Amino acid sequence: MTLQADYSAPDTSKTFHHEVPLSDGTLASKTAHLTTLQSLVPKLQEEINVYLTARMEEDKKAQGSISEKEAKEEENYGEEVVEDDA
Repeated sequence: MTLQADYSAPDTSKTFHHEVPLSDGTLASKTAHLTTLQSLVPKLQEEINVYLTARMEEDKKAQGSISEKEAKEEENYGEEVVEDDA
């Protein structure tokens, strides 16, 4: 069995996949199968995130500079920003 995700854009496509051993029907085998799936899903998500982040960086470089607003958002990513109203 294959855990697979396909990414498709007008100019490219990519397939992410991991092989998952099949269950033979026993409880132990089913449990092992589900445990493997549970561990591979986050790995697959991380691979996709890394790939898409790299694509975004490539797109930014191809476009030239990023806007001041985007630069400020990236600088503060993941942080709570309280703006002064004064």
